[in-house]
Amino acid sequence: MSVFEPKDPGYRAAAIAMFNGQPAMQTLGIVIVRLAPGEVELAMPYSAAFTQQNGFVHAGIITAGLDNACGVAAFTLMPREAGILTVEFKTTLLAPARGMRFVFKAEVVKPGRTLTFCEARAFAEHEGKTSLIATMTGTLMAMLPRA
Repeated sequence: MSVFEPKDPGYRAAAIAMFNGQPAMQTLGIVIVRLAPGEVELAMPYSAAFTQQNGFVHAGIITAGLDNACGVAAFTLMPREAGILTVEFKTTLLAPARGMRFVFKAEVVKPGRTLTFCEARAFAEHEGKTSLIATMTGTLMAMLPRA
């Protein structure tokens, strides 16, 4: 992993505030576990309310966790005045989302002035084992104020 220098010395507080301002993450029970410049780890407990017809956590829920992890990782490297918006992502589902806890890890691959490219992985903790269940690549846009 490359070491990135945040443009905002207050990146940590800004990223936490941005994350906490998202009702969707609160609804899903997703929390920040670890935060560093260009990377984040989020976690979510299992909830039967988020399952699909076979009892696995729905792919849309897993994708939401991955997307948000990419967003937070990218946001840590953006200027103080920036907002953030996902402009593209691709998710690959590798295994059923079965577990009591889910972890979403993302890291910036290439930061840019406007666009930042990230990679993320989702893991399920089930019966004492941790399994990779999905991956994502995503492009996030810094929404900078216009003059």
